[in-house]
Amino acid sequence: MDKPFRRRDLLGIRNLSAEEIVGILDTAENFREINQREIKKVPTLRGKTVINLFFEASTRTRTSFELAAKRLSADAVNISVSSSAVTKGETLIDTALNLDAMSPDCIVVRHSSAGVPHQLAKVSRAAIVNAGDGANEHPTQALLDAMTIREHKKKIKNLQVAIVGDILHSRVARSNIHLLTKLGASVRVAGPKPLVPTNFEYLVEKNLSVAKNVEEAIEGADVVMILRIQRERQNSAYFPTLREYAIHYGLTQERLDLAKTDAIVLHPGPMNRGIEIASDVADSSRSLILDQVKYGVAVRMAVLYLATGGNPSNA
Repeated sequence: MDKPFRRRDLLGIRNLSAEEIVGILDTAENFREINQREIKKVPTLRGKTVINLFFEASTRTRTSFELAAKRLSADAVNISVSSSAVTKGETLIDTALNLDAMSPDCIVVRHSSAGVPHQLAKVSRAAIVNAGDGANEHPTQALLDAMTIREHKKKIKNLQVAIVGDILHSRVARSNIHLLTKLGASVRVAGPKPLVPTNFEYLVEKNLSVAKNVEEAIEGADVVMILRIQRERQNSAYFPTLREYAIHYGLTQERLDLAKTDAIVLHPGPMNRGIEIASDVADSSRSLILDQVKYGVAVRMAVLYLATGGNPSNA
């Protein structure tokens, strides 16, 4: 198995090349088969240690990183903020240095503040993988979204992707915008006006546009990606009520009918049913939300393998 990704850390999508992104996705394809075996384990990372350091609540991301490590035979250690020394006043850097002194091979970190994984990468000898930092990036979510799209559309280039919802606070949106446009897709974003940044110059992607409304974003789309309302990151009234949000911005069957007949629906989870997405849409055959979760394990296996220098002969 070739190693197309030779960086020590995965801190975001923004600085990756299209070739590196495709390389990670191709590696994930090789690991997908392991998750379909009766015995879902290979010795690829035997003797390696992966620490999952989560300062924010998580179900899918944390569980899939743990499963990914264990299916590669690495030792997985989970640390949540409630059980960390940070609650006793220890600084984040001191926590990282103490963990580093135990010689882990990889630290997967999620934090509510943007840039934390980058800070840890400066002081740690272990590979650092960003599992979500504030409203900045969530690279493995974008990678698993891309894998889901590629599996069902057989390509990403020239696809029209609509991303709808809380763009302003969404690290998922940012990582997906970087990834999809790098691979040749066109992205249209839409949502409540206060939740859609007016200036995307810092994203530097040329295939990105802001739609006037949700209907315009979805019309003719190959992929419709719905975002969760980031209520934990909001301190202002960006829209009157959740009911108003559902009426004007929620994905209903009527709105989905504006997309191409073979359009697929994605959502990073957790879903607020009846608000961002109607239940009949979430549970329809066009919804690939559970596929995203499935492919997430393979993507994170690939990331851990590439970051820690696993032995390809053991895959």
